[in-house]
Amino acid sequence: MRELNSGLFSLIWVLLSYLLAQTVLTLPAGRIADMVGRKKLYVGGFALFTVVSLLAGFANNAAELIAARAIMGAAGAFMMANSSVIVTDAFPRNELGQALGINMTLAAAGSTLGVVVGGIMTSISWQWVFWFNVPLGVIGTLWAAINLREIIELEKEQRLDVAGNVAFFVGLVGLLVALTLGGIEGWGMPLVLGGFLVAAVFLPAFLGVELKVKAPMLDLSLFKSRVFAFGNISAFMNSIARFGVTFIFVFFFIGVRGYDHLMAGILLTPLAGAMLFASPISGWLADGMSTRVISTLGMLVTAAGLIGMGTLIGVYTPYWEIALLMVIVGVGSGMFNSPNTRAIMTSVRPNQRGVASGARTMLTNAGGVLSIALAVSIITSALPVDEMFKIFSGTVSQGLSVQEAAPFISGFHTALFVGAAASLLGTFFSAARGQNE
Repeated sequence: MRELNSGLFSLIWVLLSYLLAQTVLTLPAGRIADMVGRKKLYVGGFALFTVVSLLAGFANNAAELIAARAIMGAAGAFMMANSSVIVTDAFPRNELGQALGINMTLAAAGSTLGVVVGGIMTSISWQWVFWFNVPLGVIGTLWAAINLREIIELEKEQRLDVAGNVAFFVGLVGLLVALTLGGIEGWGMPLVLGGFLVAAVFLPAFLGVELKVKAPMLDLSLFKSRVFAFGNISAFMNSIARFGVTFIFVFFFIGVRGYDHLMAGILLTPLAGAMLFASPISGWLADGMSTRVISTLGMLVTAAGLIGMGTLIGVYTPYWEIALLMVIVGVGSGMFNSPNTRAIMTSVRPNQRGVASGARTMLTNAGGVLSIALAVSIITSALPVDEMFKIFSGTVSQGLSVQEAAPFISGFHTALFVGAAASLLGTFFSAARGQNE
């Protein structure tokens, strides 16, 4: 934000552009994978992500960085849409929960290390956050190209749903622009009102298109299965509950507490670290127990952790209390994700797994972008403009006093309570989905 001389809205969209592109393209990526093969799309996505990571470090302004991040999000969609499908194709049903748990454990391990490494790289220069990806991307691309195999026979004569993709993209962009800009500039701005109007028109239009086209982007017939439908809704709610937590804690540690980037990264590790340990255990349990019970308990644990955060955390709260609450939220998310993914992926036929995985990932990411946009709009609506920029640009060196931080803490608590409410609503859907074992 400081080095590229950009505003808060641009800063937020450096993050949201990646998630938005990944969200919009995940379903088409799942469809394309069913058409051309999981391996081709996964390897291609890895290669594209690597190349654009290199280019992102050379961005001269916020617009160029946002564009690079959007392309990285597209590449990420090609990988995300196929990761759980490749695992599901490769393992028998009685080992699938453990296999998906290991897959998500490694993702959580990468998230844990990435936060710390990101802090180190940012302390050198922001460009190295992207350039650090390049050698890892080269290794990952080559490894995937050499080792992955196509297991499921592909269906012929499948088509892409262009109209559905466009309607979904336009509607979601309108909603996100309205949410993020409204909190910063005011809810009565024409662009904010226009964004909500666009969302109100195009998102329902998307559903209408999907009901009519022969090869829909989102096969709504899959939602006739209560396991698939309620499993995806609870995944959406889980994302709304937890995605914004890491984002707002970054600004709590850097803006309110006055820590540097590296220390903020280290202080965030309990959240992803707890997921790292909980995911394989819950996946292993899901192979012999009810996935519904484990997932539902996970949602309840997440809600409890978020309520604790919204109730107990203040400017001078001891870090051990914050870390404990992070662990609770991380354990809850880890308990939920592996069993819920297993239930979703085994509720469809093998030749529908690409679309099913795309739907699950799309709804998870959609919950994530809404979570971050809601958290930003809630917090920025509560802050005076000068304090907002001080916190979000990381120019606080000694931390804020209780009085100075009060508006941020108020919005911080509200955002956490919104996440807890989403988790409790997801608990209902998780418990009501039925069994597919």
